[in-house]
Amino acid sequence: MSIQVTSSRFQEAIETVEELQPDDQLLLVEIISRRLIQHRRAELVSEVAAAREAYQQNEVRRGGVEDLIKELGT
Repeated sequence: MSIQVTSSRFQEAIETVEELQPDDQLLLVEIISRRLIQHRRAELVSEVAAAREAYQQNEVRRGGVEDLIKELGT
């Protein structure tokens, strides 16, 4: 999707929201904010599950910065 099309869709959305009463606009902001938080939470849960799986499969390395530099140098 091009930037112009996206910009046009955003402009349409903004104009639609501006037609709402101020209280409804605030409610919409709260709803969107909560959905974004839920989406991010779901992403984090997925990332944690992947990290745990990698740990269980022994695909995780431990050590400090110096250890990493040594490993990269070999």
